[in-house]
Amino acid sequence: MDTEISSYKTKYDKYRFLFGWLRLFYPKCKGFSFLYLLYYFFPQKILRINGSVPWPVHFTSRVLYHKNIRVSNRSAPGSSSHCYIQGKNGITIGCNLRMAPGVGLISANHDLNDYDTWPSSEPIMIGDNVWIGMNTVVLPGVNIGDNVVIASNSVVNKDIPANSIAAGNPCTVLREKEPYQGKDYSQL
Repeated sequence: MDTEISSYKTKYDKYRFLFGWLRLFYPKCKGFSFLYLLYYFFPQKILRINGSVPWPVHFTSRVLYHKNIRVSNRSAPGSSSHCYIQGKNGITIGCNLRMAPGVGLISANHDLNDYDTWPSSEPIMIGDNVWIGMNTVVLPGVNIGDNVVIASNSVVNKDIPANSIAAGNPCTVLREKEPYQGKDYSQL
């Protein structure tokens, strides 16, 4: 397995100098290979679909108020298809967030008495090493701890503690999760 990985790296190292310029267009994107960035480049930076967002976003996803969204290493909200990321009240995302297709991060709701205004609320806070399943919606003011898995089709309307697996509508903790065993992306 290690020789397979090292041959892969060696195989594509010769192209690194050709595509190193991609990093200029994605200044907040640490931990992603240049091939990954190249896939997103044409629709995002040439066709300008989510063109001002400084991390890779799939052309079918939508990112609003990206200046209110703080993203750490190896996290790219909206990189899967059909995601809706709305950062009006702010979103803070830790390292190594994995989002499946169709996920919605909604940091502000409309006022119930005036649909043209949005009441202020706390920002969404997502910790390190979090995996959010397909078609999950995270609502305003929610804190998701480190090392959390949220099952698909969940509606997260309250805080989820660290080291847990959660699911449902409304989302509830099912059980405790073992510590994350993968790479530590906070050290990039």
